[in-house]
Amino acid sequence: MRIKLIQLCFSAFLIAIILRLFYWQIIQAQSLQAKAEIQHFVGSKQDAKRGNIYFADMSVLASSKPVFNLFTNPKNLNDDQKNKIATTLAKIFAADDLVDGVDTKKHELEIKADLTSKLSQDLFWVNLRKNISLNLKTQIEGSLEGLGYDGSYNRFYPESSSSAHLLGFVGSDAKGENTGYFGLEGYFDGELRGIPGFLKNEKDALGLPILIGDFLGTGSSNGKNLVLNIDRTIQYIVERILKQGIEKYGAKSASVVVMDPKTGAILALASFPNYDPAQFSKYPKEYYKNPVVADQYEPGSTFKVLVMAAALNEDVVKPDSKCDICSGPIPIGGFLIRTWDNKYYPDTNLTDVIVHSDNTGMVFTGKKLGLDKFYSYLENFGFGDLTNIDLQDEATPDLRSKNGWREIDLATASFGQGIAVTPIQMVRAISTIANGGYLMQPQVVKEIKDEKSTFTIKPKVIRQVLKESTAKTITEMMVQAVDKGEARVYKPKGFKVAGKTGTAQIPVAGHYDPTKTIASFVGFAPADDPKFVMLVRYDQPSASIFGSETAAPTFFEITKQLFPYFKIAPSE
Repeated sequence: MRIKLIQLCFSAFLIAIILRLFYWQIIQAQSLQAKAEIQHFVGSKQDAKRGNIYFADMSVLASSKPVFNLFTNPKNLNDDQKNKIATTLAKIFAADDLVDGVDTKKHELEIKADLTSKLSQDLFWVNLRKNISLNLKTQIEGSLEGLGYDGSYNRFYPESSSSAHLLGFVGSDAKGENTGYFGLEGYFDGELRGIPGFLKNEKDALGLPILIGDFLGTGSSNGKNLVLNIDRTIQYIVERILKQGIEKYGAKSASVVVMDPKTGAILALASFPNYDPAQFSKYPKEYYKNPVVADQYEPGSTFKVLVMAAALNEDVVKPDSKCDICSGPIPIGGFLIRTWDNKYYPDTNLTDVIVHSDNTGMVFTGKKLGLDKFYSYLENFGFGDLTNIDLQDEATPDLRSKNGWREIDLATASFGQGIAVTPIQMVRAISTIANGGYLMQPQVVKEIKDEKSTFTIKPKVIRQVLKESTAKTITEMMVQAVDKGEARVYKPKGFKVAGKTGTAQIPVAGHYDPTKTIASFVGFAPADDPKFVMLVRYDQPSASIFGSETAAPTFFEITKQLFPYFKIAPSE
């Protein structure tokens, strides 16, 4: 009996061992394997190289350069080695950090003290400096031993602040990962950043790598490259002349956008004040957003050509229609609608309404069109909706519900007050006139490339807003506005240009401040076969509040440079 009891206990013990082994080796196998790998392997992330951004001519606008984190193992160093490393690196770093007005010797001593403190720590791994350049790495390697280098990449902008609002910048997210913000860097962050790799190698009990141990991991995949529609020459012309203009006219800020009306391709886009994407943290955060796609403003008289185009398209007026309410100020809802210069033209025709930028004539036109059709054209021209331009920070002011419009709202909106737009919405709407009535989607990027393929972004037609005949008619009216209007003195001789000035007062605390304006000019050329449409906008110019004396000269100064570049000869 005793023997059977012993056999039974032995069998139960054996079964328990078998069950336990089954539990550890079968059920918990994957979990234990993962824990073992954590104990036996050390992992390191292998950064992917961020894709380049190119101008249309393939010159580099943004790239990535190799940088290295410099580290060492203080436990493997004696005091003499630590002192040599601290002394030598302090001299190299101080020379590399050379800044005017900084005492180099004092700076060197501060660096040495910091390095000495790091090297005195009882650790197996200490980071001595982040993001040293390849040249600095080569210099250090030739001077010192016992150091390690962990490779990575930093964003590099060869053109510095050129096209800053187009590009955006690369910063760190909440996890410390490099992430694109604003502009192209933000919008195409997923394509540009690539896929990082991961490398694991065996480590010993002290956590040090075993050089003859196993290595596991996956390689990184570099990010895709972007080729833009932005023309480097046009961008340079625009930035140079706009910078001169903002200084000359004392404006708070300024923007220019140039677009191909037939394809929607953005040829140039610039705003001031701007910033250096490589040193974005040194600039105010309000500089980061792109005013062309993020700012909202009242367009003023530039909006008149769109309202007139809508009325012509609906056949409720003709260019020679007579305005029977243009002999003086018009009372509406307790307000008086006046002309900008207090000059009135009884029985004026609608072509002259555009030429003289006559507010009363636009009230007449708006009434003929009616609120329902007026509102429908606002939507058809794309106001109230994003243009879906390929830049991260686009915003759009909402259109007020049609039920909330009063008679006075229709009257003021007919000449561009009381309604908000963004510059990119405005230039796209005007390009509809230049493009035979078709609304296009603005596009900054032309191609997305990787090592194996190229994806070409084709022009996208949104819808037809105007009849071709209407587009031609309003174009001729805009040509008359240039030839006979306030800005005619700036127009280059022999060229046919369609355009319109705008001067919109800025609403402040529920009323309009007559001393603060948005001055703008929008137009396209050559009028018969447009190669570009352009909007120039100044915010609160102090030299003159009028678009005809600020934005118009800038528009035509840029235009004079673009005609020979596009090989456009005089036609008149």
